[in-house]
Amino acid sequence: MIQIQDAYFAPSDDIRRLHIWLPDEYNQSNDRYPVMYMFDGHNLYLDSDATYGTCWGLKDFFLRWPKLMICVGIECSHRGQERLSEYCPYDCHGGFLGTFHGTGAETLDWMVNTLKPEIDRTYRTYSFREATGIGGSSMGGLMSLYGVVRYNQTFSKAACLSSAAMPFQKQLMSDIGDAAVNPDTRIYLSWGEREARWQSEQGTDSLHTSVARSNRAIDAALREKKITTMLTMQEDGGHCEADWAKQVPQFMDFLWRS
Repeated sequence: MIQIQDAYFAPSDDIRRLHIWLPDEYNQSNDRYPVMYMFDGHNLYLDSDATYGTCWGLKDFFLRWPKLMICVGIECSHRGQERLSEYCPYDCHGGFLGTFHGTGAETLDWMVNTLKPEIDRTYRTYSFREATGIGGSSMGGLMSLYGVVRYNQTFSKAACLSSAAMPFQKQLMSDIGDAAVNPDTRIYLSWGEREARWQSEQGTDSLHTSVARSNRAIDAALREKKITTMLTMQEDGGHCEADWAKQVPQFMDFLWRS
């Protein structure tokens, strides 16, 4: 079942809506559950809530998946370009994303030190890191990758789909290199074949080089930390919810059941 509630978002002195999945058995048991925190929460469960009319299908997935868990979807700001700023841990100085000050570090600090403790007080969770994951796509994928490295004492798993990591490769690789990361960490990294093809058509790089090279370099850096990764290119995959939805069984099984 899906619960909708609002949370105070201190970094912007604003409100963020939470889309929380609870197992249907939740009210009939005293069990505790692992938790996945995910960005762009409005795009997770229902097409009627999704920005472009297609969601990730997580409601239907959770109804048939054998592992019971809680999923906390955090809705982003829909004002102007605020999503870019609050979902980026680095400043951006031009390029196709434009120029803005990234407040993603503050967003993650809020998630770890304010939101998660509130979720753990309100719901029957397993609060330890081994039962806590993070996930997202595009800028949310970047945030998930940064978050699992920067806050590895909180998150042990991350799903990073079509991560917007390439513009911030230097900073991200430095952060990965400096991080103290537990080798039991699992990270799923993916990109879509059509994303690479778009780069080629735009003349920004040759087919399968930039986006693939970025993910492979990140994967290699993570493996240097003895982290278990799953690196995959989605055949004919694009940069959209419909294609990310197709990856849900793969990354959820990898992170939580393998």
